[in-house]
Amino acid sequence: MNILEHIAVVPDFPKPGINFYDIQSLLKNPELWGSIAERLAQKAQSAKPDIILGIESRGFLTGLSVAQSLSLPFAMVRKKGKLPGVVIRQDYALEYGTDTIEIQQGMIEQGMKVVIADDLLATGGTMRATGDLATKIGATVALGLCIIELHELNGRGKLDFPFSELVQAPLDPFSSGIARAV
Repeated sequence: MNILEHIAVVPDFPKPGINFYDIQSLLKNPELWGSIAERLAQKAQSAKPDIILGIESRGFLTGLSVAQSLSLPFAMVRKKGKLPGVVIRQDYALEYGTDTIEIQQGMIEQGMKVVIADDLLATGGTMRATGDLATKIGATVALGLCIIELHELNGRGKLDFPFSELVQAPLDPFSSGIARAV
């Protein structure tokens, strides 16, 4: 199955020059999404994690599907100010400026093995920051996991933990003939 054939690509979103890989088209097909979730869960299971972390917001979908498949706990990693209670923060650099991600205190414990899930790996900044956050708490990142990797951006090169994807996609899917625009 070629997952890319089922993903709509939105040109110039969220800004000109960006091709947005929209996984909504996968979610509307329960059989296809179930197959994707199972393939992700198989990859995660080999890392023998204690918990799955999902990066806001599409990582919630992939991560929760994997966690449920493996009967593991799931924790949300969110942007600053979106979680109640005591949180642990991690700042990280963007192309222009910084951002912050957070997780509720107590979701990850020292010594845990975590798998970090998201829908897509581009530059690797948010996934790297999530790994740094887990490490700061005392966990080990066993695996970073995505449906799609934009390999030309070399996001995996920024990661200091193992990474796996289901499919690699080009930055310009229209020139390669694999994309359909919405």
